[in-house]
Amino acid sequence: QVQLVESGGRLVQPGGSLRLSCAASGFTLDDYAIGWFRQAPGKEREGVSCDSRSDGRTYYADSVKGRFSISRDKAKNTVYLQMNSLKPEDTAVYYCATPYPDSTCHSRYDYWGQGTQVTVSS
Repeated sequence: QVQLVESGGRLVQPGGSLRLSCAASGFTLDDYAIGWFRQAPGKEREGVSCDSRSDGRTYYADSVKGRFSISRDKAKNTVYLQMNSLKPEDTAVYYCATPYPDSTCHSRYDYWGQGTQVTVSS
């Protein structure tokens, strides 16, 4: 059974940093694409980042380029989203998702975590 569980969200001040975790079970995360998405109140869900296994590329939304980075820990079957220089507009529920069993980011995401709240405010 494929499962994703996010953690690490909390209240952080503008300019601060935060690292979100997404622990996978039921499949080997390192073999497949994994993405991070977010949804702010009253807004549509948007893609934040995706790490592909089909072309070896990592994609970032323009709004987070240079501030966010995605990484994997193969031994822990976990993916991380490091978020630096946080802004109030980064406030949202963050989700990890995978298009398992696809290895490309440009596919349908059928498996989602429950989300973790990130609030950037002074």
